[in-house]
Amino acid sequence: MSLWSHYKYVFQLQFLRNAGFLIFMALIQILISVGIVIGFTYLIPAPDTKTILFLATGAPTIILIITGLVILPQQVGTAKSDGYMEFMRTWPVKRSVILGAETFMWIIITVPGIVVASLVAHFMFSPGYDISWTVVPALLMIALTSIGVGYGFSYLLSPTASLGISQVIIFGALMFSPVNFPMDRLPEWLQTLHEILPIYSMAEVMRASLATTTFDATLGNYINLLIWCVIGYGGAIIILNRK
Repeated sequence: MSLWSHYKYVFQLQFLRNAGFLIFMALIQILISVGIVIGFTYLIPAPDTKTILFLATGAPTIILIITGLVILPQQVGTAKSDGYMEFMRTWPVKRSVILGAETFMWIIITVPGIVVASLVAHFMFSPGYDISWTVVPALLMIALTSIGVGYGFSYLLSPTASLGISQVIIFGALMFSPVNFPMDRLPEWLQTLHEILPIYSMAEVMRASLATTTFDATLGNYINLLIWCVIGYGGAIIILNRK
């Protein structure tokens, strides 16, 4: 059987197993993304255009972070607990095929939230989008990094530890990560930490793609994402290949 046939059957199996949950999560992500764009403006007495633009370009990043670093680890933890992970190890396919099929499935459910948040922000606030041709590669790179890191620590750690880390990540991403506000508002030690961690680079790459005349992403941001992506997927494949 060809590699493509393996990929197709694995995707169908995983999608049918999770279809109801994925539809539910896609709807939740739409609500979260709209809540970020609209709800966060209530915290600011008189938000200017740049503030709105930060929120409008930050919402898609938050959606990808929630998907890859929060929801996915919880699903992996469930798969470990009910024995589905061991069942996957018996499949006569390459481990990269399993990860590839699941990654595509997770990317699909992020699309509605990203599209709806962007449209709501555009029609309600006119934040000044200036979309670059890099928007699709940027979205894919951010999604792959987020999902890859999520796979990495959720396959490595126990379900309980993965759940704890995912909760810390969502709290940190919403409150203490420069996704919806500028980096210089954070203390220096936290700025240094974000230069190493991938969340800040995700936000920078996203902003530079959706508002290219207002924001810039450096080469270091892309390299940072690439490194974390390789570490995440590489670690997940190694763990899946363990006997």
